Amino acid sequence: MEAVWNTFSSVETFFRETPCPMQNTDLISTSGYDCIVQRTNEGRKSCKEFEDFLKDSTLKRALDNFKMQVENIGQSHIQLAQTLREEAKKIEDFREKQKFHRKKVELIMDAIHKTRNLQFKKTLEAKRLYEQRCRDKDEAEQAVHRNANLVTQKQQEKLFVKLAQTKTALEDSDRVYQMNVAAVEKIREEWQNEHIKACEFFESQECERITYFRNALWLHVNQLSQQCVKNDECYEEVRKSLEMCSIEKDIQCFVNIHKTGTFPPTPVTYENYYNTQKNSGSGRNQAPASGMGRRPQLPVPSSGSGDPEYSTVDGYSLIQHH
Repeated sequence: MEAVWNTFSSVETFFRETPCPMQNTDLISTSGYDCIVQRTNEGRKSCKEFEDFLKDSTLKRALDNFKMQVENIGQSHIQLAQTLREEAKKIEDFREKQKFHRKKVELIMDAIHKTRNLQFKKTLEAKRLYEQRCRDKDEAEQAVHRNANLVTQKQQEKLFVKLAQTKTALEDSDRVYQMNVAAVEKIREEWQNEHIKACEFFESQECERITYFRNALWLHVNQLSQQCVKNDECYEEVRKSLEMCSIEKDIQCFVNIHKTGTFPPTPVTYENYYNTQKNSGSGRNQAPASGMGRRPQLPVPSSGSGDPEYSTVDGYSLIQHH
């Protein structure tokens, strides 16, 4: 406030020290206006002083403060948007990181699932072949016992050969079946171990995701809340500047700058031409009185009673006849 009044005092001194002509109350006089225009057109210094004075107006300062605070709010919004973009990038990086590690586990599980399924199918096929060889061997044995006394020696030998072949095929299928069962059991144990690891990994990722997302959302809400506080602080600064605004001071400052005098123009009076000529003739050889800067106002002549078109000049009567 002290700076404001100091500026006002300097501007007031500036206009007070500007030389102006004597006060002229003529209606068409522009001496005051010409003085101000001449002074304000002198150059950068006068313009700068005038500009500084306007800036010290209480309402102008409030408007400037309002613009400044709006710009501050805009800048804070830009900063918030940048912060949100950074947070979004962090979330994206976090999501990609989890995806990368999860993909490795998924590839391992996909591979072991494929191996397990293929081995299980092979085991089922080996079991089916083994059971078929068992049935073939049983039928061959039954054929031997059933036809022991009904067939020739040669036919009986053929039955024994077939029985031996079925037993050999059964042994082979049994060995293959047991190997497949052992293999599928080994794969099952491996799959089970990997499945437990994958479940533990996915559980850990889910805990990490929930924790990260919760903290990110909490931070985002705090940022929005802090932005509201900043906005209100800026608005409060505007309210404070508006409280300091003085209507009377602003109007008085404007008046002090633009005033051209303290008296209004003098009234326009009627001047009789003949009286003017008479006075100018009688005083032609007389020196003007000292201290008289201008001719005194002449009286307005009165017309004759009942005759508005009658007037006298130096004893000469002028009567208009009809």
